[in-house]
Amino acid sequence: MFKNTKNDYVGWLAIIGIVILLLEILFFNRGLIFSLFISGGMIYLGRKRAGKKLGKILFIGGIIFFVLSIVNMMTFKFLLLAILLHFFIQFLTAKKQPKRISPDFIKPEPAQQEETLIKSEPLFGNIFLGQQKTPVGVYEWKDVNIQTGVGDTIIDLSYTMLPKGETVIFIRNIIGNVQILVPYEIDVSIHHSCVIGSTTIFGSHESKIFNQVFQLKTPGFDQSEQKVKIFTSLVVGNLEVSRI
Repeated sequence: MFKNTKNDYVGWLAIIGIVILLLEILFFNRGLIFSLFISGGMIYLGRKRAGKKLGKILFIGGIIFFVLSIVNMMTFKFLLLAILLHFFIQFLTAKKQPKRISPDFIKPEPAQQEETLIKSEPLFGNIFLGQQKTPVGVYEWKDVNIQTGVGDTIIDLSYTMLPKGETVIFIRNIIGNVQILVPYEIDVSIHHSCVIGSTTIFGSHESKIFNQVFQLKTPGFDQSEQKVKIFTSLVVGNLEVSRI
């Protein structure tokens, strides 16, 4: 019963939060979308001009403007209140229903042989800030599945031996650029999602992307015995996939 009650109040909190967000955008804070768009644009321009003083000012100012916009939202304050309410209800429930410990008698079961698992070090890891790139020289390939905060990811497939079948690259990034260099004989499929940014796919350039999702693949991808499947998701940043 407690579990159903807990699910009910969590569901109601989620519904109320969505209603408050819609009311805030439509009636009380119509400039919210504009301020978030401006802060995203400042961050994007700052990344484009990262080597210049103006670029650093725009990038830092965009982050500060974005954080202030979120903190000043009624929805954010409601979320904090909902979190406090959640912990308060948990505290009251723990007081009313103290945990009871009772012995469990388990019949021994026939011993089963444990399955052997092989652990290996991934090529990349999840990072919040910084750049990651493949080694400059021959390296052993391992499929990529990472999440990053702010930074660039560079993958050069010309220095490794790709396995037969399908190779997978999965990158989710908040702010930053992704560059993937692919040998000419390898077929490629690209699934890309971006809020603000640009793309360069095999020489085809899209300079202005706003909240788009698209899929591309080379003509022989479905029949190829050796192919690369690329999944990228960026909030603000650029994607480049080139032949090498």
